[in-house]
Amino acid sequence: MVLRKQTVWLITMLSLLIVLSVYYMMSPGGEQVALIPDQDEEQTEENLDGDDGEGEGATGDDATEPEEGTEGDEAGETSGLGVDLSMDELSADELFTTIRLETEDARSELREQLSSIVASAAASTEEKNEAMEEMYALQTVAQKESILEQMIQQEKEFRDVLVRHDEDVVNITVITTDLSPTDANHLMQMARDEFGDYEVIVRIQEDEA
Repeated sequence: MVLRKQTVWLITMLSLLIVLSVYYMMSPGGEQVALIPDQDEEQTEENLDGDDGEGEGATGDDATEPEEGTEGDEAGETSGLGVDLSMDELSADELFTTIRLETEDARSELREQLSSIVASAAASTEEKNEAMEEMYALQTVAQKESILEQMIQQEKEFRDVLVRHDEDVVNITVITTDLSPTDANHLMQMARDEFGDYEVIVRIQEDEA
């Protein structure tokens, strides 16, 4: 099952890339503003209000305080593919571009591996079917990410929008100076409408323009 192990490895690398991109979104300059489906607008307002959250915190296992991020010196400053993602060196626009390029590179490599399984005479029918299903899933996720980015951009006119789906989480990051609780909840609902019943995390990336 060497081919299947290679596929699992590539999926793991892709997940690591997305996790690292989320980490750098939450470093200085990025702010998490809303998360978890099933939270109503009042709960989101508590997450957004740093003063009210001090000492009390939100209730429930799913409620999380906004995070300020981690200084670059406390963690590695490169992604799993070796590209420097330090917020000290990349603007918000450059960061979005880098994440998109890295994600596409990782997915392209995974598609090539899956295609080789489908074309392999040594692969079983079951392995070929699984590879085809994974290829279709990759294409579907990429299409939904692009559609949601366009819908949000057309409706809210942010400078840029980045949507990434990672297993059971949909991450939405927008370049803006402010995002109201109402708008954050609306973005969460748009994500659920497009992807289904997943956890949704909405963040703002400081507009440096």
